[in-house]
Amino acid sequence: MTDKIDNEFSKAYGIGEDIGKALVALGYNNPMPVQDRVIRHVLEGRDLIVQSQTGSGKTAAFGIPIAEKLEIDENLPQVLVLTPTRELAVQVCEEIASIGKYKKIRCLPIYGKQPIHIQLRQLKQRIHVAVGTPGRVGDLIKRKNLLLEQIKYLVIDEADELLKRGFLEEVVGIIQRLPKERTTLLFSATMPPQIEAICSAYMINPLRVEVESTQAPIDQIKQIWYEVADDWKFMLLTKLMDELKPRSCMIFCNTRNKADQVVQKLIIGKYDCMALHGGMAQKDRLRAISAFKNGEVTYLVATDLAARGIHVDSLDLVVNYNIPNDNENYVHRIGRTGRVGEEGRAISFVSVHDQNKWLEVQEFIGYQVPMGDSATLSKREASTQTRTKSKPKPVREKQEKLHKDITRLRINAGKNKKMRAGDVLGAISNLQGIGSEDIGIIDIQNTCTYVEIFNKKGPMVLNGLGKVKVKGKDVTIKKV
Repeated sequence: MTDKIDNEFSKAYGIGEDIGKALVALGYNNPMPVQDRVIRHVLEGRDLIVQSQTGSGKTAAFGIPIAEKLEIDENLPQVLVLTPTRELAVQVCEEIASIGKYKKIRCLPIYGKQPIHIQLRQLKQRIHVAVGTPGRVGDLIKRKNLLLEQIKYLVIDEADELLKRGFLEEVVGIIQRLPKERTTLLFSATMPPQIEAICSAYMINPLRVEVESTQAPIDQIKQIWYEVADDWKFMLLTKLMDELKPRSCMIFCNTRNKADQVVQKLIIGKYDCMALHGGMAQKDRLRAISAFKNGEVTYLVATDLAARGIHVDSLDLVVNYNIPNDNENYVHRIGRTGRVGEEGRAISFVSVHDQNKWLEVQEFIGYQVPMGDSATLSKREASTQTRTKSKPKPVREKQEKLHKDITRLRINAGKNKKMRAGDVLGAISNLQGIGSEDIGIIDIQNTCTYVEIFNKKGPMVLNGLGKVKVKGKDVTIKKV
């Protein structure tokens, strides 16, 4: 690295330049409370029990120090992260990969309903971090495809949610197969007795860390409700969207069918939106999450189960199209807005059939939510033209800055032509002006190879590699 990276993480914890450069690009300027309480202890190798809410910055709290300590030349996985959902596994994997981008850390998400041959192919290559749900992780361990000999860190993320979803037995079975000499980190919003039992049985003198929630207290989120008949809910929704013009908004429905109906109506009305629920194919769910987080769509219409654990920066508005059946779900829904000191807004639609349930919710949160101005209901004429002109710019994810100086190239030769990572690395390193620090992860597939080029040197490699042979062969190379 030619530029000295100097941020608060480097100063406070001695984080190296490879990780520090990624943190600067990702906008991690100052440690959040959970990060400040956790990072130093992970670097010291302590077992930790951390009580912290979703969205508090806990993924980076363990991801930063673990990425710093990883041995990059080790071929077998050194880190295993267990999560309760596929969506969270992908989210955690992406964040750790971003943190370790310049150190060339390879992360693999492991979950069911993805073709297993894809994961088997990736496991044959160097993988530093495996992140997955207990079912598929346990399956790959039993098949001896996921080797555990070099595991140095076990992270159990959202342990209470793993318990709720019935994964506890699988989690214990996985723990029993891991090396005894390891660091174990457990993160949970609550600590039920079953989770305490795991800590007692499988952790060594763990340090307990309790972090106050970073989300605004529930009575400080700007909440409001409207009494509205079911038939008029959609019209009210569009009125509020046109008036408030949120940059990002989650709309919660109680059923998959209702979520689909709302999305279809919004699309007809020229609103950019996508659905997220358990009835969708896994690839479509991941696509919806990615599009919403990246700012490609403004509105995500979701059910509670599908959206659990998803963290989105700068969420302006939450709409309860249906009052949730579970009081706790109301707290989880509106807690997504107003995080990390930002003002949040939550709006609930209450039909005559929901009145008793709505009273229960308010008693549960200990707060009487004010009723919205009924005059809003009388404004029934929407101006599509006005909405289009004044539509705010989308909010882009932090990773955009990270990737702006990285070019991904595709070479038309892979395993079927006996191509190896060393062949590609050697050919690129021999190009004038290119050093090893400019070359990122090399992913060799059956028919092609992908390679990341750092420091804005992609065009140089694209031009130079097309004029030389790789492993004695002429290759075609193009930008992805």
